[in-house]
Amino acid sequence: MKKSFEEQINELENIIKELEEGKLNLDESVSKFEEGMKISKECNKMLEDAEKKITILLNQDGDTKEENFSPNDN
Repeated sequence: MKKSFEEQINELENIIKELEEGKLNLDESVSKFEEGMKISKECNKMLEDAEKKITILLNQDGDTKEENFSPNDN
């Protein structure tokens, strides 16, 4: 079962804490870093996929128009 975005972020935060504590040896640190990078990439993909799904519905002259979401629109 695929983990949720929130679960992935929590796991990434735990890895960061472990790395910051400095109690891991070099091999363990490298392994945790690689795991963290993988999770980070997965989270970025999840965010990109969510952004693609978001649409803005505008009501123009009684018709509903669907447009792609752009984070730069205000």
